[in-house]
Amino acid sequence: MSLPPEVEELIACLKREIEALRAENAELRRRLGLDSSNSSKPPSSDGLKKKPRILGSLRTRSGKPSGGQKGHRGDTLRQVADPDRIVEHAATLCRHCCAGLDAGSAVGAEKRQVFDLPERMIEVTEHRAAIHCCPNCRGETRAAFPEGVVSPTQYGERIKAAAIYLNVQQLIPEDRAAQALNDLFGAPLICPASLVAWVGKKAQELSPVYEAIGRRVAEAAVRHLDETGYRIAGKLRWLHTTSSLAFTYYRAGEKRGDIPTDLQGGVVVHDHFMPYRGMDAVDHAFCNAHILRELQALIEFDSEPWAELMRAVLLDANDAVNAAREAGAATLAPQTLAALVERYWAAVRLGLAFHRQLPKLEKKANSRGRAKQRPGHNLLERLKTFKTETLRFMTDFDVPFTNNLAEQDLRMMKVKMKISGCFRTLEGAQIFARLRSVVSTARKQTCNILKTLAATPDQVSFALIP
Repeated sequence: MSLPPEVEELIACLKREIEALRAENAELRRRLGLDSSNSSKPPSSDGLKKKPRILGSLRTRSGKPSGGQKGHRGDTLRQVADPDRIVEHAATLCRHCCAGLDAGSAVGAEKRQVFDLPERMIEVTEHRAAIHCCPNCRGETRAAFPEGVVSPTQYGERIKAAAIYLNVQQLIPEDRAAQALNDLFGAPLICPASLVAWVGKKAQELSPVYEAIGRRVAEAAVRHLDETGYRIAGKLRWLHTTSSLAFTYYRAGEKRGDIPTDLQGGVVVHDHFMPYRGMDAVDHAFCNAHILRELQALIEFDSEPWAELMRAVLLDANDAVNAAREAGAATLAPQTLAALVERYWAAVRLGLAFHRQLPKLEKKANSRGRAKQRPGHNLLERLKTFKTETLRFMTDFDVPFTNNLAEQDLRMMKVKMKISGCFRTLEGAQIFARLRSVVSTARKQTCNILKTLAATPDQVSFALIP
């Protein structure tokens, strides 16, 4: 018995609506399940409930017990040859027969050293400039004070450096940094405004060093690029980093797409942010940690069979490169490289065939442009088009597997935002970026940060930019 045409049309309409609702429900479930392990969302967005570590990811269980491993040399606090103060202790009675002992009976000494802070952390140096009376003309001449000694009372460069260190390196806000200086050093009259002034002056003094760091990063053979959102004056602004193994160059600006324009030659490592891909004067390498997280989402939510194969290929390729590098090789063996590339293309072909069999997503009413594709299909298109950039770490051992260097350089900057909330002005953010560039570069080159901040610009430039 056939149904009336209007009933058949109603049933067909309801079926289409059910399919659309199912697709929408699946998409919403997918979004709810995304976290830092299967997307580009930051770990801070995961909340207190963390997923167990994913087997097969870059960070897996080593099987070793926690703590120091067998054969580890270890390290501990060691005695110094020239202590600051020596306190002598003498015995007066023999512990065996209780006979009296004098200084002449000492035949040796056992040393124990205590490392501690002095009771008085701040010292006051008084500069006295003699005033001379000329015996010839009776005129008075005052001796010159050292450079920088300009007031009857003032703080010195080391305590200013300590204040800047607390604010810029340890990310303590100005008022709490002033309180810490009072508690630690007995400097009760330091106010937040003084600290702000010191930070601004130091940033101005180190501007030539900051610019030199930018030039050195631009000249590096491999640079890492990344950006993160910043709240400045109540608005969304952006902090960019260009990083190498020895240098970090931060820039605070208004636009996310404000990419560096002075990079010529070499390789830039980054995620798939479109403006980066428009840099034509450099070679590109993509962050495979981002790709692994996208593959994890496809495995968890979409059950796409090719994703497991692609993840295995990338992880095996990274293991092969690490093993070859540890063995002293500069390249992969040709047969190993060819086998990994073939596995890569096999996974891409399988994925494209899988998506050709799926029904196309319906285009929304009044929508323009190309039809929407599934996340897996979009990733496959990138892997197909940018195979060289994705696998550059296999052919150039100077290129890392991930963009973790830039992400690590930005991570503490996000901590700054969590602590302080935002910057009041763009100029303040740029001052912080300038000083943090110098501090991060000093840290990478194992320089003492406090000494770096207390040194003159010429001394800092000589130490960081030989």
